[in-house]
Amino acid sequence: MSKQLVVYIATWCPDCRYAQEALAEWGISARYVNITRNPDAAARVRALTGFESVPTFVVTADAGFDPIEPPAALPAGSGPRGVDRGPVLTEPTQAQLRAWLVKHGFLKA
Repeated sequence: MSKQLVVYIATWCPDCRYAQEALAEWGISARYVNITRNPDAAARVRALTGFESVPTFVVTADAGFDPIEPPAALPAGSGPRGVDRGPVLTEPTQAQLRAWLVKHGFLKA
C-alpha cells in the first residue's frame, strides 16, 4: 500500500492557490479535487471537517479518497483550521503544512 496525497480545493479559495504553489515548489505531487465542481467531494470534506473547509489535505491509500486511517476527533467546540488530525489537515499555515508533510513522509525535514 502506498500513501497518496489528496487536496480538496475550491476555485474561490486563495489559500488553495497558495497551497498548490507550495506543494509545487516542494516537488510534491497531489491529486486535487475541486469541491465546487464535485458535490461528492464537498460532502466528503463536510464529513471530515464539519464544514466545506479548504484546503483540506488527506493522506490516502493508493488511489482512494478515504483517509489511510480514521482521523482524530476535533476537540469539543473547535473548528478544523490548522488541527493535525493524523491523516487529515485543514486550512494549515505554511509551517503547519510543512511539518505535517514531513511527518507523513512526503517531504524531507
